Parts: sequence; structure tokens; C-alpha cells
Amino acid sequence: MTKRIDLSKIRTIPLDTRKCKVAVSDFASLPKKGSSFRSFYDSLPNILAARNFKETVDAIAAAHKKKKMVIFMMGAHVIKCGLSPIIIDFMKRGIVKHVALNGAGIIHDTEVAMIGRTSEDVGEGIVDGSFGMAQETASFINGAINYGFRNGMGIGEAVGSRIMKTKSPRKDTSILAVGYRLGIPVTVHVAIGTDIIHQHPSANGMAIGEGSLLDFKTFIYSVSKLESGVAVNIGSAVILPEVFLKAVTVARNLGYKAHRFTTANFDMISQYRPHQNVISRPTSTGGKGYNITGHHELMIPLLYRSIIEKV
Repeated sequence: MTKRIDLSKIRTIPLDTRKCKVAVSDFASLPKKGSSFRSFYDSLPNILAARNFKETVDAIAAAHKKKKMVIFMMGAHVIKCGLSPIIIDFMKRGIVKHVALNGAGIIHDTEVAMIGRTSEDVGEGIVDGSFGMAQETASFINGAINYGFRNGMGIGEAVGSRIMKTKSPRKDTSILAVGYRLGIPVTVHVAIGTDIIHQHPSANGMAIGEGSLLDFKTFIYSVSKLESGVAVNIGSAVILPEVFLKAVTVARNLGYKAHRFTTANFDMISQYRPHQNVISRPTSTGGKGYNITGHHELMIPLLYRSIIEKV
């Protein structure tokens, strides 16, 4: 005979005593046509990614008001998406106190400052070997790195200072140049062979390595001041999450108080290293980490507008 469970003795509980994750008070509201951005922001549901986004905004606004460290780590795609004006305004307002870039970031930042355009067609250029072969880009950036090597400067400072010395009317669109002018560190963290400037004869491995190491030490100093602050990773899937994790462990190894801070990762897809090395591991001793998925060209303007409403 087939045996079956008897459900007649199931124990039930009253609905109004059960814990619920969602309440109508958390629902979205309907802002009126023509209402302010603040009304739109307040209308967002206090659920899942929207709640995480709001808590990230609150953390950055609170850090700014308390004069705490806010670090933005960015892949080059942020610049290619046209978001440099937003990052620069964050810097000018004193909200972002350190910007960390990968090696590709300085290429796009410099080309925008030089000619107002960037991002070549890789698929087309790889066919005939012309990809990455722009002479002025390599000459300018490698020249700056080599100068920095001779004068004890990190890559970010060296390239930023050189852009500032040009007569280009577009240098105010350069994160590197504005950082140099404002005295806000913009550090560059390079993997040899990943960037087009490394394939030119002007590339000097000693200069690139030493400049990036100096920038790593500058980055660690900022991370050592991260208690009650915020670190945001935007679009770097490998390099900057790895650099951040090492900077956190060095800061703690040297006795700095860097345990209770907020981290957030903004990217188009969720990836392993940002999740582990930005969101999870560094915040395991008392901080909070948030993963927010979406296109940079939409999410970062939304983040910017939300933050300036709060500060």
C-alpha cells in the first residue's frame, strides 16, 4: 500500500504574527508630474536594490558631512560612458577624496583632454595591426610616466601634472588633471601588457612598475583613513578589487583602524572578485557592502543626483 503524509495535523500560525520581509509602507509611491527629483527619489520602493541604493547614498552623504574618506575605484568604461564631469564635480565638492583608476583609465582620460574623443574600434584595428598604435597617446602618457619615474612621482600625479601643463581647452574634462589641481590623489594601478601604451617603444617597464607601486602606497594611505567612510567600485572586475583587498590588509597589518566602513559595487553584471574583495571580505569585521547592478551611464548620474540632494 502506498504511504502518504497526513496533512490534517499540520500546525498553523496566525498571519499577523508571521514575520514579513515586505510591507506596504515600503512600496513605491507615485510622484506627481513636474515634481522635484527629491520627490522621485523618495518615491522609490524601500525594497531590495532600491533599499541598497538608498543606504549607499546615505553612507556617502554621512561620510562627507563627517569629513570621512570616500574613495571611488573605476574601470575605464566609466570615462568612456561620458561620466567624467560627474566624477570631477564629486571631487570639486570634496565628496570624493581619492580616485583610483586602472591603466586603461589614463588612456581615455588623456585622449579626451587632448582631442575631445576616445575609444577606438578594436575589431577594425586588430585586423591590420593598427589597434592601439596612436603615436600621440603613447608618447604623451609614457613620456609623463618616465618623467615621473625620474622625479619620484606616481603615475596619476605625473600624467595629471603633464595634462595641466598643456594648452588644451579640454583639460578641465580630465579627472587626472583636476585631481592634480585640487590636490586630490588620483592613483593608477597597472598590469603590464594590458594597456595599448605598453606596446610602444616609449614604454619603460621600470618607470611603469615604480610609478604604479608609488600609487599603490598612496592608495593604501587613503584606505587607512577609511573608518566610517565609503569605498565604491565602478566597473572594475579584477584589478581594482584585488588592489583594494591588498590595501585593506596592509592598512590593518600596520595597525590602522579600518574595519567599519561601507563598500558598494556598481556594474552591469555581478562578478566574483568585486563581490568577494569589495563587498564581502573587507566588511566582514563590522562594515556593510552593497552590490548594485545596472548600466553606468544610468546608475552613476542617479547616484550623483541622489547624493547632492543629501549634502
